[in-house]
Amino acid sequence: MKETNVLLQEAQAMLIETSRTFAIPISRLEGKLNHVVMASYLCMRSIDEIEDHLSLPNDQKIFLLQSVAKQVLNEKDSLFPLFAPFTNYLPEVTLRIDDWLKLIPDDISADVRFFISKMAKGMAKWTERNWQIETEEDLDDYTYVVAGLVGELLSVLWQWHDQIETDRQLAISFGRGLQAVNIIRNKSEDQERGVSFYPKDWTQENMIAYAKKQLAQADKYIASIKPKHIYEFCSIPLALAYGTLQVIENNQEKLKRDEVINIVNTIIK
Repeated sequence: MKETNVLLQEAQAMLIETSRTFAIPISRLEGKLNHVVMASYLCMRSIDEIEDHLSLPNDQKIFLLQSVAKQVLNEKDSLFPLFAPFTNYLPEVTLRIDDWLKLIPDDISADVRFFISKMAKGMAKWTERNWQIETEEDLDDYTYVVAGLVGELLSVLWQWHDQIETDRQLAISFGRGLQAVNIIRNKSEDQERGVSFYPKDWTQENMIAYAKKQLAQADKYIASIKPKHIYEFCSIPLALAYGTLQVIENNQEKLKRDEVINIVNTIIK
């Protein structure tokens, strides 16, 4: 078994490799909270890689996601044997989920595993449905599964580390809003792989309005957060989401690197 400090270094490198965007806000978190949020992110990213995999057939995705949902609840179970037949397909962040789980303290492990399980189960359901989003209720359910659950988990972690209470519904909107912006930003890429997360007959304007509605709730969520390190963690992706929406509405391709830096620096000044 690798020593914890070595695993932490490897997790940090994996975080930067898989998401430079979230590496910045996670770096603002203090103490054990930094480690737990980083490990939780990598675990959820690991199952997200299964759902989004371009080569795995849907039936294999469903099998893997349903199996993760069941086995992750048992702390004695290793998940690697489940992935072993797919080592040529799955990325390192997925294959090493056991390592990321080791970084989560015992007194919060069951909570984190519960949310990973719930996310995997929901992803399996939407994979079975071939991501057919027909209504706003469908969109609410999908964005809850892949992002609203993250908001809920974060609220549990804020209470665990800093003893602060946050509104769970607003936390869900925080996740939903960020995901809605991702859906808008990635619309063309999703269409290329034959998937659309836009409800039937929705225009770009409809989806932008949905994103703004969720982000407005997210504004209320972060306004209630007093600890500076948690406030900065939440504020950075929220500000970047607003910036991304503005770029899209101005028919630009994406936020430029200097624009991202300026947004981040405004928050952590």
